[in-house]
Amino acid sequence: MYNFLVRFQNLDRRWIFVGMALSILIPMLFPVSFPFRVDQRVQDLYDTVDELPDGSKIFLSADFDPASRPELEPFFRANLHHLFRKDIQIVSATLWPSAPPLVLPIMKEIAEKHGKVYGEDWVFLGFKDGKELAIKSIGENIPKAFPKDFEGTDITTLPIMSGVRQAKDFPLIVSVSAGFPGTQEYVLQIQGQYSLDIVSSCTAVSGPDYIPFFKAGQLRGLSAGIPGSAHYEQLVFPDGPPEGTRLLGIAGYNVLSLGHLFIVLLIIAGNIAYFLTTPREEA
Repeated sequence: MYNFLVRFQNLDRRWIFVGMALSILIPMLFPVSFPFRVDQRVQDLYDTVDELPDGSKIFLSADFDPASRPELEPFFRANLHHLFRKDIQIVSATLWPSAPPLVLPIMKEIAEKHGKVYGEDWVFLGFKDGKELAIKSIGENIPKAFPKDFEGTDITTLPIMSGVRQAKDFPLIVSVSAGFPGTQEYVLQIQGQYSLDIVSSCTAVSGPDYIPFFKAGQLRGLSAGIPGSAHYEQLVFPDGPPEGTRLLGIAGYNVLSLGHLFIVLLIIAGNIAYFLTTPREEA
């Protein structure tokens, strides 16, 4: 036993890499499900969306790129299902130039599943350059900021844009944010000025920076990283996903959980092996 513990402490690191790879690969091939408690910030986000009157219009800023897609796409998809299910009309745009090829296909796919009509139930205004200035222009005059939608249509001709001119005309802004510009800039530039209700889905690394906004009431809800997306999916789909839909957030959360469990077990085993094989000095 003593020799085994000594060898364990000098284990070739390649075996650790193999173990980590298996802990990630196995739950991907053979899905497992770990129970979890929904974070209060995500619960508040869900409740804020769910309390919107049917037929309301919201502004959705989809500001992410391929690198942040694994963390934010699960929330984005679940949020679209949630909004369309409640017959909420969605006016969407992005401040990131790499976002349109990611965002538009997802919106088209989910809108089609819910039988929603472009221009009446949803619209994608496309990319707006300018960062903070673009956000200020959204707060002040949306038709001026986006005279045409992503397809090149004059937005004043679209039924969904009737009665919509400024950010304050929306009862809620949903910010799906991978960084700058994104949630923080919406809060700093227009939230206080127009007393806007904003909820945010952000990357895990940005979550701690946005918690003060949530505690101050500047964000009505907050989802951070894959765990936040998984929590939101569980609330949106309590009875499981619709046919043909996979809950990417919950699947990713389970993979992360097993990977973290493997690391924790290694740390515990390494400490036990060290204390059992290290001679103790007599007092």
